[in-house]
Amino acid sequence: MKLLAGNSNQHLSEAIADYLDLPLTKAQVRRFPDNEVFVIIDENVRGEDVFVVQSTSFPANDNLMELLICIDALTRASAKRITAVMPYFGYARQDRKTGGRTPISAKLVANLITRAGADRVLTMDLHAGQIQGFFDIPTDNLVATPVLAEDIKAHYAKSNELMIVSPDVGGVVRARALANRLNADLAIVDKRRSGPGQSEVMNIIGDVKGRRCIMFDDIVDSAGTLCNAAQALIDHGAEEVAAYVTHGVLSGAATERVQKSALKELVVTDSIEAANPVQSCAKVRIVSIAPLIGEAIRRIANEESVSKLFD
Repeated sequence: MKLLAGNSNQHLSEAIADYLDLPLTKAQVRRFPDNEVFVIIDENVRGEDVFVVQSTSFPANDNLMELLICIDALTRASAKRITAVMPYFGYARQDRKTGGRTPISAKLVANLITRAGADRVLTMDLHAGQIQGFFDIPTDNLVATPVLAEDIKAHYAKSNELMIVSPDVGGVVRARALANRLNADLAIVDKRRSGPGQSEVMNIIGDVKGRRCIMFDDIVDSAGTLCNAAQALIDHGAEEVAAYVTHGVLSGAATERVQKSALKELVVTDSIEAANPVQSCAKVRIVSIAPLIGEAIRRIANEESVSKLFD
């Protein structure tokens, strides 16, 4: 087994390698002066089971091209099996046509990865689960719920007032799964978007008065939804509000928005490498999914069941 790291998330790749007690494969993933991507695999990978760790986060297009070229290089080097390990799958929010003459970019990305030569995909908390069906190769969609649930137990679950909150109607299934795991009640924030990247909280479904609320979602980007929802929960009598989110995109002024918000804290995983504003934000805390992904890689390499990781 070989583990190859792209440039998108070096810290996570190293943590996965530590979990597996496996050195990262020596390779050069670099740029030409005109910013074209160039890859050299500095080790023999012929006949090897190779896992390429690369999130397609910002800059999404550069990181996607890195992944595709790494896969192509491994294919031409006669690797036996290539698994694209994508802790964060960029373009997942473009999973359907939203109007006339618009693309389904998530399907296009799936096609590109497959045609590049990947034999399998390992990802986490796809924004839309049906994206698994966009691939013509086996695709494992891990969930961060077990990792985040343990962190919630350690920091919040000793209170009988715990309530899990879905920040929008679309995330109810995800939030309900966490609530069931923690034996907690569930509330829903009903909102309407007033424009791209903005949201307006309208109503709270459920009694949150005096409760310690944990909002749970898969992606936080501008953080507008979470911050507005946190204020709405406080206005409806919540004792305190925290948020747990798998993928911390946190673009633009998101961290400033979080810092000024009613949120006690925002907990994200390291599926996306934290930029300086995220690292310096006092209200943002990061938990690692390296053991979960590392265990999934080990099981895939040994032809063992991955489904047990969902328990």
